[in-house]
Amino acid sequence: MKSEANGNNTLVLEIGNISQHGLWLMVGNKEYFLDYRHYPWFKSATIEKILNVVWEGTGVIRWPDLDVDLSEAILANPDDYPLTSN
Repeated sequence: MKSEANGNNTLVLEIGNISQHGLWLMVGNKEYFLDYRHYPWFKSATIEKILNVVWEGTGVIRWPDLDVDLSEAILANPDDYPLTSN
């Protein structure tokens, strides 16, 4: 029996909930709360743009419609990465 070629990445990447305070993001078996104070780009974004999220495969999560790229390190420790631009 011959194995098939490697398939697509099976990492679970999902927006769990969007509230007036922020949003929940599942990355694999980890869950992150993205508070709008630390991630202001999402506060006025449409649900459609927030849900268009892509795992880049290098530890980077990308929202192409919002031009936002975040690493898992930033998600785990947002206070270590203060905003540097508006």
